[in-house]
Amino acid sequence: MTIRTDQNGEKLDLALEGRLDTTTAPELDQAIKSALDSITDLTLDLEKLEYLSSAGLRVLLAAQKAMNKQGVMTVKNVSENIMEIFEITGFSEILTIV
Repeated sequence: MTIRTDQNGEKLDLALEGRLDTTTAPELDQAIKSALDSITDLTLDLEKLEYLSSAGLRVLLAAQKAMNKQGVMTVKNVSENIMEIFEITGFSEILTIV
């Protein structure tokens, strides 16, 4: 998985490409945690995300919980396959998807 990071003040945009699974989830978790103290607006661009496992869902849930305390988190450019996973797992009710 590739993570493209763009931080502008308190806004952090992360664009994910490839597979978010057991192997790559710790990388995303670390990228979010390392910037968490200084951000109030987190955007995840999933346009090029091909696969999402339960390990990836756990990272997204942890990020959402953290951002609920200090700002907002938005998920954008979600493919049909990833949206289906969000709907089946109930994440479509938890995440702000645009």
